[in-house]
Amino acid sequence: MNLLDKIKVLANQYTTDVITWRRHLHAHPELSYQEFETVKYVDKQLRSFGLTPKAVAGTGLIVEVQGKNPTKKMVALRADMDALPIVEANDVSYKSTNPGVMHACGHDVHTSSLLGTVKILHDLREEFEGTIRFLFQPGEEKNPGGASYMIRDGALQNPQPATIIGQHVFPLLPAGKIGFREGMYMASADEIYMKVLGKGGHGAAPDLTIDPIVIACNIIVSLQQIISRNASPKQPTVLTFGKIEGGATTNVIPMEVNIAGTFRAMNEEWREEGLRRIKKMAESLAEGMGGKCEVNISRGYPFLQNDPQVTKRIKAAATEYVGKENVVDIDITLGAEDFSYYSQIIPASFYRLGTRNEAKGITSYVHNPTFDIDEDALKISSGLMAWMAVKELMI
Repeated sequence: MNLLDKIKVLANQYTTDVITWRRHLHAHPELSYQEFETVKYVDKQLRSFGLTPKAVAGTGLIVEVQGKNPTKKMVALRADMDALPIVEANDVSYKSTNPGVMHACGHDVHTSSLLGTVKILHDLREEFEGTIRFLFQPGEEKNPGGASYMIRDGALQNPQPATIIGQHVFPLLPAGKIGFREGMYMASADEIYMKVLGKGGHGAAPDLTIDPIVIACNIIVSLQQIISRNASPKQPTVLTFGKIEGGATTNVIPMEVNIAGTFRAMNEEWREEGLRRIKKMAESLAEGMGGKCEVNISRGYPFLQNDPQVTKRIKAAATEYVGKENVVDIDITLGAEDFSYYSQIIPASFYRLGTRNEAKGITSYVHNPTFDIDEDALKISSGLMAWMAVKELMI
């Protein structure tokens, strides 16, 4: 039996374990940088395989599987472990037991799948040369991104891996399909916080006030012109405000209004220029209307670029694993991922695992309270990563 077939046999054998791990993690989600029980659970599983993981980045882990001639080459694989502040609406046996917290982005899938990959490759360690480093990462959902802390704590050092591969659920693709894109794939993501200050007073006497609600509305509408009148059509970008708070009743003009939003770009020069324009316009508009706007920009993740050669290779590996008919090309997205930090240092590729099943009613997108996956995807996820890693070691 060749190595590909051996991986497939073990992947099938361990699918029940992967589903069990995924359901446990889904039922016990934890927010970014608070993955205390999650990391204990992952650590316990890794030790049960006979491995000794290393704690890093507060609530992260690194573990390695060494094959024959372990210093020949190293490849890294990564999974994120945090959840989102969302109230789950699914009626399933593994529904979140942590009120207001949910694995609505599939990180439970990523973590359980990578555990399966570790187990497969540990069993087959005499079948390949080199070392595979596994990164179980916290805090993907919150700035500055757990990947930055993993890198700070040496995840890409001693030695530096030749490549790194990441997997993410994709509810736009049916379970069984795998998606790839070479080159630019995901956007940078910066958070914008604005405090609009005015002069409060009675709603019936606006002439005696400086209305921060009116100022805030003008700022939000006007800032959209930065995108429509300055961004090149060749530079996908978006500015979205998802939060505005101010006032408490109908007849009182408040003292301040708070606004929060996100700016996404796929070009570093435009990213810097766009942020500069946002700050200048907001401050100037508020001043021109008699108020003040305090702008705070939280720098987020850089853009994610999939190394073309690595992506070609792992796409070829996926074709061998699931068949050409199940491997597809996908479009760029203005979503963001802190996996991009790794891609700024070493050749990297981030691919998508199809999880959709319309017949079962599993169609919700990520970050939705009804997000779930077709667990048939877990029959593929672990073995596929194992095969990709082994193939990379052969290069």
